Amino acid sequence: MYQPPSTPPPPGYYQYPAQPPRRSRLPLVLGIVAGFVLLAVLGGVGFYVLKKGSSSCGKDGVTLNVASSPEKFGIMKDLAKAYSGRKVGGTCVTVSVVTKSSGEAMAALARGWNVTTDGPQPDVWSPASSGWVSLLRHRIEKNGTIDMVPQDAPGIAVAPLVIAMPRPMAQAMGWPSKAIGWRDVLNLATDTRGWGAYGHQDWGRFRLGKTNPNFSTSGLNATIGAYFAATGKSDDLSAADLQRGDVKGFVRGVESSVVHYGDTTLTFLQGLQRADDAGQGLSYVSAVAVEEMSVYYYNQGNPTGDPASAGKHAKPKVPLVAVYPKEGTLVSDHPYVALKSMDPGKQPLAADFLTYLRGEKAQARFAEDGFRGYDNKVTPVTTESNGLLPNQPAKMIAPPAPAVMDEALASWESLRKRSNVLWVVDVSGSMKEQVPGTGKSRMELAKVSLAKAMDQFIGADKVGLWEFATRLDGSRDYRPLVPVGPIASNKDALKAKISGLTPKTDTGLFDTSLAAFQSIRDAKDPGAINSVVLLTDGMNDDPGSVSLNDLLSKLDGESGVRLFTIGFSAGADQAGLKKIAEATDAKAYDASDAATIDKVMSNVTSNF
Repeated sequence: MYQPPSTPPPPGYYQYPAQPPRRSRLPLVLGIVAGFVLLAVLGGVGFYVLKKGSSSCGKDGVTLNVASSPEKFGIMKDLAKAYSGRKVGGTCVTVSVVTKSSGEAMAALARGWNVTTDGPQPDVWSPASSGWVSLLRHRIEKNGTIDMVPQDAPGIAVAPLVIAMPRPMAQAMGWPSKAIGWRDVLNLATDTRGWGAYGHQDWGRFRLGKTNPNFSTSGLNATIGAYFAATGKSDDLSAADLQRGDVKGFVRGVESSVVHYGDTTLTFLQGLQRADDAGQGLSYVSAVAVEEMSVYYYNQGNPTGDPASAGKHAKPKVPLVAVYPKEGTLVSDHPYVALKSMDPGKQPLAADFLTYLRGEKAQARFAEDGFRGYDNKVTPVTTESNGLLPNQPAKMIAPPAPAVMDEALASWESLRKRSNVLWVVDVSGSMKEQVPGTGKSRMELAKVSLAKAMDQFIGADKVGLWEFATRLDGSRDYRPLVPVGPIASNKDALKAKISGLTPKTDTGLFDTSLAAFQSIRDAKDPGAINSVVLLTDGMNDDPGSVSLNDLLSKLDGESGVRLFTIGFSAGADQAGLKKIAEATDAKAYDASDAATIDKVMSNVTSNF
């Protein structure tokens, strides 16, 4: 759990009272974070990556499996490599690190880890925040599953949640001398003048980037932070508070400014970097809820924080700065959870690796990347010139009880921005091909996954369905199956048409992409997230279609319509799909391993 700083805190610094251990709840800890129920990130894509440490242990060595949250994966990967090969009680240890989003890992542990779908079983889990540990314990107790959570989960680094803003925008609002908070965000988001309220009509409306709180710590913390801001409380947020009309109205207002959700903050930071490269760093997004060190990563030209990418991209023309919400800040304490389910013989190894991570050299490595120490001490890079304020946050928020967090997530579903989405599915002949190890074709896997995706939409969300191949409707490569409409009335029709999808002819990718984009753009819902999701396992096979360059010239991000793509095989045009998605400020998802489609589909739906 979070350990209070050893030095006197700044005025208003909230120190959590000591609490006796209780089975129903972990001791209150400093942190849940804003933004991730199924995905892991590297470059924002929902999958896990195994990185083994280099060691000379040989066949007699023992591997300690660690599941790390994406925010610190690069550092954990380096530290695991440096540690591996050391002997503990005569046993040579190799540390193998997997990156898995905090929300995804929590959900997998709560329901029972499945190595086939979830990846290697972790011995140690390190989410971004102890809030996820509290949620895990709560769900284990609720589900009656085996409790593998230890009572103590010491932190290894600290990162406050911040609202990252392009420096000129933050300065227009009074940064760094003026305190800015969620209520200021709400006021600006709902002001019909947009940035004109601050004398900058050229910046347009206020646009908030926010990750899905079911997946991302930053999304979770931003959601909880908005609830706190609505009530004016700094602790003891209750279930009754969540049901208040004024609180719901406040949170709904904040959500209304969201451009779209996402599985990771990289969705927004990498999009912002592309916009900055094009000289449009003030037009993509006005603010993104992230952890403090992500601001430092971005300003170094390395939004992923991966050491392998350091120095390979220029620093941004328009840097970001960290706004610490004046209503109070939730802080991620990056706990080290040595799961009770691990082989007992590994427990001394896990304890030794924890000691190493909290040691001087490892803490210095965290500090290099803008993390505060596990004791909450600021680092040399926490400076105003780097967009960070060492005397902030001035006020901390105590995270609510796990049951309240669970209810906040459920409440958010009814308050989040609505969706207006067209799903476009490839039914070319190659979709008949069998996927090794599954006993099913790509089409069969896609239909099952698409049907599940329909269940992720609720209430007034609007969803439609097209199929495409070549010459499906006269000379057209696409055919509408279900018009975009409220999911409450057309879910059965969507699932029926999905069930009837049948492979045929070739792949008319480019004409279909353009037509789907224009269809949603022409029928855009101004109060919703307007998007297209296109799934294909191939490349454009229509010689008479628009070219890729012509297609890209007709797509844009200014319209507010985003075209997300899913490359559903190794033969898919992943490079072309990436260009198509990025031309609309969206994201391309790689499902080259078709057996992972459920996980990728879950990541895609996290945007809505």
